[in-house]
Amino acid sequence: MNRFALAVSTGIARVTEAALGPYQTAMIRIGFSATWLLFLLREFPHRQELYGPDGPWSWNLAEQLVSLNGAFTALMWSHGQFWFESVYVLAVVSSVLLLLGWRTRAMSVLFMVGVLSLQNRSIFMGDGGDNVLHLMCIYLVFTRCGQVWSLDERRARRSREAHARGEHVVDRVGPALWGVLGLVLVSAAFLDRLSGDWVVPALLWALWLAQALWWAVGRFARSGQSRIMLDVIANIVHNGALLVIMAEACLIYATAGWYKIQGSRWQDGTAVYYPLHLQSFSPWPALADLLSSNGVMVMLVTYGTVAVQVAFPFTLFNRRVKNVLLAAMITEHAVIAVVLGLPFFSLAMIAADSVFLPTSFLRRVGDGAARVRGRLWARWAGGGGKGAGLLGRGGRKGRPTPEGHRAPGRPGPATDPGCTKTPRPADRPDDNPGDPENPGQRHVGFPA
Repeated sequence: MNRFALAVSTGIARVTEAALGPYQTAMIRIGFSATWLLFLLREFPHRQELYGPDGPWSWNLAEQLVSLNGAFTALMWSHGQFWFESVYVLAVVSSVLLLLGWRTRAMSVLFMVGVLSLQNRSIFMGDGGDNVLHLMCIYLVFTRCGQVWSLDERRARRSREAHARGEHVVDRVGPALWGVLGLVLVSAAFLDRLSGDWVVPALLWALWLAQALWWAVGRFARSGQSRIMLDVIANIVHNGALLVIMAEACLIYATAGWYKIQGSRWQDGTAVYYPLHLQSFSPWPALADLLSSNGVMVMLVTYGTVAVQVAFPFTLFNRRVKNVLLAAMITEHAVIAVVLGLPFFSLAMIAADSVFLPTSFLRRVGDGAARVRGRLWARWAGGGGKGAGLLGRGGRKGRPTPEGHRAPGRPGPATDPGCTKTPRPADRPDDNPGDPENPGQRHVGFPA
């Protein structure tokens, strides 16, 4: 009984004290925003045919569909060309800013609005990747996805440094952005543009009011207990959303694998052969012919695809097997992107897979990116003197220190002298390095 109580208390403390998986969540943010951004830029010359008011899926057809299913789309608020261009540009800008991690709480909401507005306007555009993006953009607004690898993280670090020097930091951009978005939301409600299904409008109102409460408590509350309570609630919501994202990815693979098993072409091992010879999915006919010329290879790829998809959800309890299958699935999607000409579908699936990547691997990727960035900056700045000074700042000489890896003054794993605590497994999400919107609060939660 004592062991059970200890396990429950440890689980409660872990869920409430930190937003888990900061690197995995950052990968989801970067992956899906980059996928949507590349799609919008790729289809920019064809945007009128895809989503414009005079496209094949006409305004009247879209209006009839929205009236039946109640789907949210800001493109149906006006028939004008200027409004369409404004929404499209907003989708592009919000994707860029979310990719960079600037004001991620607000940008994740605008990113969701852009995705839903365009996809619900013309539901027959896109491939299987748009369904994944459609779901993930909603889940993303509940996560604290700017903890690492973001401009928010850099702003939080600078705020902590300013507080340490005794300086008072005032955030004017956040309240101004909140006011502008609130004005748009109130205007849309006043003009009856939020009619239809109530889920997305209610979510927008809840997020806007929650942000107002967060700012008011941080600005006027005399005690830190109120802010700690809000931070605990945000951690619980983040961890719940992260769990839903993981479950959604497992559900996608499990259902895809079990449906494949029921198909006769997958049973006889020839299913992979046919897509390679469809004109719509053959950007490289010579490569497709080469891959499909070996019958044994086609059979192995067909059966291997089904086996990996069906088995993956059951391998999450074994780290090594999970990592092997994860690498196989990412490789499979990369091959699909090249051979079948479905880059955006593959990018969306790889972004969903990234939630299972080990933390140690993601940290090495971040360290490598930081070193490359430092070398490029040193070369651009003129080499030698200026570059070396920049690279040596905040870490060992000549080596850049990745941002957000460890809170100042907080011991790390067993690499720190005198640390006897056994480190967690590499792919378990680590502690929260700090909330970018709350630079003063580092480690909160109920000890249970």
